[in-house]
Amino acid sequence: MTTRIDACFEKARAENRPVLVTYTMAGDPDAETSLAVLKNIVASGADIVEFGLPFTDPVADGPAIQAAGLRAIDAGQTARKTLELVKEFRKECPDTPVILMGYYNPIYSYGPVKFVADAKDAGVDGFIVVDVPAEEDDELCLPAMEAGLAFIRLVPPTADDERLPVILKNSSGFVYHVSINGITGSATPDYSVVSNALARIRKYTDLPIVVGFGVKTGEHAAALGEHADGVVVGTALVNQIASTFADGNKATDATATSVNHMVADLAAGVRKAKKS
Repeated sequence: MTTRIDACFEKARAENRPVLVTYTMAGDPDAETSLAVLKNIVASGADIVEFGLPFTDPVADGPAIQAAGLRAIDAGQTARKTLELVKEFRKECPDTPVILMGYYNPIYSYGPVKFVADAKDAGVDGFIVVDVPAEEDDELCLPAMEAGLAFIRLVPPTADDERLPVILKNSSGFVYHVSINGITGSATPDYSVVSNALARIRKYTDLPIVVGFGVKTGEHAAALGEHADGVVVGTALVNQIASTFADGNKATDATATSVNHMVADLAAGVRKAKKS
């Protein structure tokens, strides 16, 4: 069966371009605003959306996403409420792939089997769970795949030829290559290094490979898109959203549409990139 993720990459391949993947935090600064932001992101040209599951200790994320998670938690956002937002999103955006990205603790507290079932019912297409290693696939990866949901792995630049097959063994949907050593939003990737890394990863998988961490502009997206199957942007969008807040991290009239110009620029960048 062709999934929404498969269809998205097939469409981009037919257009000889990479996909644009965006990340925002569910419930930042409140549930209603984050849902409006998500819809505007799709309307502005994103192909796949990642919705962050708020967590108090996001070890792979930089200060911007850490702050977004804490704002969401302070506003009452939970894993259950995040699934409810996805269900609402599906009413207007039935075809856009939705990936939940986060950490295992909230899923473990919810109950992994129930979370997988409820996520599928809400319209989720896959998971990126940063702190579940390949050695623990029985915990969440295999139940998700059995339910027809993708389990997307992060591949760091430090993964060698011994580690790569282990990471990629049960990967599905696409592969997420972390382009830098460090946390999200900390640096801009070296395009030649990324190109070499992608060539090495492709020895071990036929899945599409997207690149994230450090992408901020349409120019960055175009440069990386010549080599990757997709480009991920997160911190820049989270910062853009936060720049509109007033009165103690409250949304303003400008918040919901604040991402439109940036996403349109990024979408133009990936559509300008011609894959080699």
